[in-house]
Amino acid sequence: MQVDVIRKDIKNLHLAVYPPSGRVRIAVPHRLGDAAVRLAVVTKLGWIRRQQKSFESQSRQSRREFVSGECHYVEGRRYRLRVVERDGPSTVRTRANRVLEMCVRPGTDEKARGALLERWYRARLRDRIEELLPKWETAMKVTPAACGIRKMRTRWGTCHTDKASIWINLELAKKPVSCLEYIVVHELVHLMERRHTDRFRKLMDTYLPTWRTRRADLNRAPLGHEDWVY
Repeated sequence: MQVDVIRKDIKNLHLAVYPPSGRVRIAVPHRLGDAAVRLAVVTKLGWIRRQQKSFESQSRQSRREFVSGECHYVEGRRYRLRVVERDGPSTVRTRANRVLEMCVRPGTDEKARGALLERWYRARLRDRIEELLPKWETAMKVTPAACGIRKMRTRWGTCHTDKASIWINLELAKKPVSCLEYIVVHELVHLMERRHTDRFRKLMDTYLPTWRTRRADLNRAPLGHEDWVY
């Protein structure tokens, strides 16, 4: 097994397996030698294999060209794209019968269509986050200094505890709202407990008892097409 080893100014080891191919990366403190790193990987070998197997079985979309007939996901539901060329402002909206209608000016190229859809996803995701945050801020009595949306290739969300800010992956606009809610709660809990410790899991159990089921749903959801560089 090939493992990418990154030496950093940190206190503890951090092991991760990344989609789509199950690439293994371990960040280690400068003080640890190769033997200690190898032992850390070997002790987690079963977990690594399970993660890799999960990625292998996860369905993936082909590259999107933003033409009529393509399938796109919106909040966990599959829609058929219908591109309408006409004069006037460019718009995207869901229609009946699971149709995602994109209206663009004649001659609008693939890149511009993709950018339009991304802006629509971002606005829709922002609306959902703004619905969820007040609910959980009140329940958990914690408020982030900022909550942003970002395209991320290796994480569904991230929390910068030093700045008390959280970031949500734009791809969650395509996943069920229940999965988005799980990530929002997950990142808010990180404002209370930085690491994935026993305390972190107990807090998750307290605030969102169904979090493991939601995590499994998210891991089963189709992965979007990406170039996947790290």
